[in-house]
Amino acid sequence: MQVLLKKYSLPLKHTFSISRESHDVQDTLIAALTLNGKTGYGEATSNPYYKITVDSMEKEIMAVEEEITTFNFTTPEVFHQFLTSKGLSNFAVCALDLAAHDLYGKLKEKPLYTLWGTDNSHYPITNYTIGIASIDVMLNKMQEMPWPIFKIKLGTPDDVAIVRELRKHTNAVFRIDANCAWTAQETIFNASILKELGVEFLEQPLKANDWAGMEEVMHHSVLPVIADESCIVESDVEKCALHYTGINIKLTKCGGLTPALRMIKKAKQLGLKVMVGCMTESTVGISAIAQLLPQLDYVDMDGALLLKKDIATGVQITNEAKVIFPKLAGSGIQLLE
Repeated sequence: MQVLLKKYSLPLKHTFSISRESHDVQDTLIAALTLNGKTGYGEATSNPYYKITVDSMEKEIMAVEEEITTFNFTTPEVFHQFLTSKGLSNFAVCALDLAAHDLYGKLKEKPLYTLWGTDNSHYPITNYTIGIASIDVMLNKMQEMPWPIFKIKLGTPDDVAIVRELRKHTNAVFRIDANCAWTAQETIFNASILKELGVEFLEQPLKANDWAGMEEVMHHSVLPVIADESCIVESDVEKCALHYTGINIKLTKCGGLTPALRMIKKAKQLGLKVMVGCMTESTVGISAIAQLLPQLDYVDMDGALLLKKDIATGVQITNEAKVIFPKLAGSGIQLLE
């Protein structure tokens, strides 16, 4: 099995800001696995919060390139076990695991959602993310991209005022993501106001390890709360069940589709709502997420919509928020360059 890595810097349409960082470009690593004339593609983005760069991922993968080349590929799950045994970071594993799934589907000549026995005729609509900025800039972004569901990034001294003002200009559903910026008391207080402003749920309001605070929130918040930074890997799901209404799975953080499928199953067994989110990936990563759509309650897969220029074809999201699945098997990905 041949492995090829390509590094990209993806320019964004607008500066993207959350409570702890801002950026205009998203660096990303594309992994390609080729076997029997078929090529599968996977992706993992850099992330300063988790101290991951494209160079660090490339170094990790190239250290085991020879072993990948001679690996007897049968299923993505077996390949994932091999990768984790080599001590690679979850981000590096994700790029290769997504490529392995895309490759596997192409070898089987079926889309992944079909191989998983799911029906893509019904699926949740992705939200469109509005990063932290001045109210005028946030409003302009909303008007530039009219959408049925907006995820609004918060974590400022004026969070409720921002939502009040944005609500004047749209009837869209709002989801709020504070990215660990609030306290328990702020969350409980804000939730009662935000519910009246048409907010569906709150995402990761408290610091990732503030379990005591989240217990208080769960007892008193009038809005559901979804874990993000508190739910990184499979072992986090059960703990989140006692402190959150649902979880947001990020493929890059957990290590790809293989563990994500297990996390979805576990979360449903525990009565949790399930969301899968993106990290401003190109269509390579977004197409992998889309294969999971029939299994999800919520999804945040707007990464490619935030880019000035994409690098691949695959799953498309129309201006009406409809998902168009490609005819190509696997995750349906082809690189443009």
